[in-house]
Amino acid sequence: MALLTVSSFSSACAQTSIAPAEARAIAKEAYIYGFPIVDGYRIQYAYFVDRGNPEFKAPWNQLRNIPRVYTPDDKAVQTPNSDTPYSMIGMDVRAEPIVLTVPTIEKGRYFSIQLVDLYTFNYDYIGSRTTGNDGGNFLIAGPGWKGATPKGVKKVIRSETELTFAIYRTQLFNPGDLDNVKKIQAGYKAQPLSEYLGQPAPKAAPAIDFIKPLTPDTQKTSPEFFNILNFVLQFCPTNPSEKNLMERFAKIGVGAGKTFGASKLSPEMKTAVEQGIADAWAEFADFKKKRFDTGQVTSGDAFGTRKYLKNNYLYRMAGAVIGIYGNSKREAMYPFYSIDSDKRPLVGTNRYTLRFAPGKLPPVNAFWSVTMYEMPQSLLVANPINRYLINSPMLPQLQRDADGGLTLLIQNESPGKDKEANWLPAPKGPFVMALRLYWPKEEALDGKWTAPPLKQPQ
Repeated sequence: MALLTVSSFSSACAQTSIAPAEARAIAKEAYIYGFPIVDGYRIQYAYFVDRGNPEFKAPWNQLRNIPRVYTPDDKAVQTPNSDTPYSMIGMDVRAEPIVLTVPTIEKGRYFSIQLVDLYTFNYDYIGSRTTGNDGGNFLIAGPGWKGATPKGVKKVIRSETELTFAIYRTQLFNPGDLDNVKKIQAGYKAQPLSEYLGQPAPKAAPAIDFIKPLTPDTQKTSPEFFNILNFVLQFCPTNPSEKNLMERFAKIGVGAGKTFGASKLSPEMKTAVEQGIADAWAEFADFKKKRFDTGQVTSGDAFGTRKYLKNNYLYRMAGAVIGIYGNSKREAMYPFYSIDSDKRPLVGTNRYTLRFAPGKLPPVNAFWSVTMYEMPQSLLVANPINRYLINSPMLPQLQRDADGGLTLLIQNESPGKDKEANWLPAPKGPFVMALRLYWPKEEALDGKWTAPPLKQPQ
C-alpha cells in the first residue's frame, strides 16, 4: 500500500506518513464527530453573521425576539417546532460573560431557555422546569472566566465553548394569545456583565473573520467540510476526554486553527477523504434504519450534556441530522414517526390514523404536539388550512371518539369538512412526524407510557 505524507492535508501537521486506508478511517471518525459542529455553524452564521441572509436574527450578544411561530418559510433549521415563539441570542463570551434576565411569567405558561454550545451539547437550561417562573438574572460564562458570582445573579452557568447559543421558547396558547407572548418577550434581556454591573467594559476580544459555511448538500460530500470544522474548533478548548482523539484527527490535518488544504490533496488522498465522508453517512444510514427507526434509540438519547451523551458521536450526529438543537429528554421528548405500523415509509397519498386511547394522551407537565415535516428537507409543510401541527391547547376544538379517545387523521387530501378538525395535512410525497412532549411526566420518561403507532386503516 502506498504511503502519502500528511503534509498534503495541512502545512501545520508533522511530516509523518499515513496510508490512504488510515486516512479514510480517520476522515470517517472526524466527520461523524464534526457534523453537528459544522451544521450548527452553518445555522449560526445565517442567524448572527450574514446580514443579507433571510434567516438573519441579530448580531452576536444581541437578543432577538420572534413574535410568531415558525412556518414553511423558515428553512434554516430542520424540524422546527411551531408551538412556541422563539427568542434567540448568539453569545460571544470570550471577553466577558453575558447576563440573561428573565421576567416573572405566570405559573401556567411554559417557557425554557436552552443553552447550547458549539458541540451542540445542551449544557444547561433556564425555565419552568429547572428554575421556575419567578424570573431572575442568570450569568452565562465562557470556559476561561474566573470571576465571583455577582450580586443579584441567581446562577452562574458555564459554557464549554467560547461561542454559545440560547434558544428561548415561550408557550403560545392560541393565536389570540400572541400579545401576551410579546409582553413576556419584551421582558427578556441580555447584557454584558460589565453593563449589568455598571462598570467599564473589559478589552474586547479579537474580531472574528467568519468563514462562509457550506450549503447543507455540499457539506455532505466536500472535503472542505474539515476546513469549516477546524475554524470552529478554535473556539472549543479541547476537552480532556478528547485529547487522544484530537491527536488522531491531527494526522489528517483536523484540529483547532489548522488549514485543511482540500484543493491541494493528492488524487489518492482526496479519494480517501471522500470515501471516509461516504462511510460516515453509510454508518448513519445503517444506524437510523436498524436502531432509530425501530425505536431502540430515541431522540432522547441523542441530545443532552456531554456527560449524558458519554461522547457518543454517532448519537450526536444523529441528533443533528434528524433535528439539530433538539431538547434534552427531561425538557422535551420527541417520539418520531418515520414508518407506519407495518414498517413502511410514510407517504402523504396514503391515509393514516394516530389514535390515543381513552386516558392515554401524552403525559406532560406543560403541553404536547404532533408536527408534520416534508422530506427530505425536514421542514414544515404548506397546506390549504395553514395547519402544521395539532397540539394539546387545541383539544377543545378536536372531535373525540365514541369511547373518549382521540384519533388524528394524517393525509394529503382533506378527509371532508366534517372531519377537518382532526386533520393534520401531509405533503403528497414522503414525510415524517414528531410527537413532542414538553416537560414530560415520569411515566413518559420511564417508558410506562409509549407513543401509539401510526396506522393505515384497513
